[in-house]
Amino acid sequence: MSTTDVAVLLALLAALASAVGNVIRQRSAQEVTDKPVGHLTLFGMLLRDTRWWLGGLGDISSYCLLAAALDKGSVLLVMSLQVTALLFALPIYARVTRHSVTRAEWLWALLLAVALAVVIAVGQPAGGHERGTLAAWLVVAVVMGPPLLLALLGARIWADRPAAALLLAAVAGSLLAVFSVLMKGVVDLIEHTPGQLWHTPDLYAWVAAGVGGMIFHQSAYRAGALTASLPTIIVAKPVVAGVLGVAVLGETLNADGTQWLVLAVAAAAVIVATVGLARGEAATMAAGAGRDLKIADQPKAASQA
Repeated sequence: MSTTDVAVLLALLAALASAVGNVIRQRSAQEVTDKPVGHLTLFGMLLRDTRWWLGGLGDISSYCLLAAALDKGSVLLVMSLQVTALLFALPIYARVTRHSVTRAEWLWALLLAVALAVVIAVGQPAGGHERGTLAAWLVVAVVMGPPLLLALLGARIWADRPAAALLLAAVAGSLLAVFSVLMKGVVDLIEHTPGQLWHTPDLYAWVAAGVGGMIFHQSAYRAGALTASLPTIIVAKPVVAGVLGVAVLGETLNADGTQWLVLAVAAAAVIVATVGLARGEAATMAAGAGRDLKIADQPKAASQA
């Protein structure tokens, strides 16, 4: 197997592990309490939930496999394949909750698989640098920082509205994308110059992005209907990571002429299929748990009373 083939295999295994972990953690986040709680309070409650830790093992396995995949392939290649977690989550969730997968969901899944295959086959993502420069990451912080802070402020202001879930999901997806790109550099340091690991800002930024992304990920699940949070997280991670791969690591897509048009259509199809599939899956999850719908309806019920 070529290095690219190994990266693809590891990325798909990472997506599978992520699907298992997300299904379990989503149930935990929805059912750990029926009261509105803050981000850190929710995270503290989940840390005491055994089921959440079981889901966390799936996520840890996923990130270990993701690190190995990023060591072999480009961020553009590896992160684009992470949306296949939805394909794995569908049958897993159907098995756990005994909900049937609809025909529309399978059609979205087929479109997603075909579109991803086209992106990878036509674009042939090529790797760049293993690590970004400090100057490049400072520019990223300046560009991404204010929008993320405004999103958190908006989520606080509109805490009882669907926009809160969408905004928190955007923050979580963006931070997890930064975490994934930084992880490529951390893995390179561990392999070649482990003695410098503790003296580089990459490690501490990586840890901060990971913890922040995990906290806001759970909060997005609790803020409203999953049809708002799940598609946003799933789309934001590969999109933001892809942009960072190009802008910070110098990665490229090997396409020219009409191939760029094919890539644009395929990329649009990936996003549309991901949103359609995630919304369908999220609606099924919400119907199974019921808690996010009840919480969202509480203000309405109170006002009617």
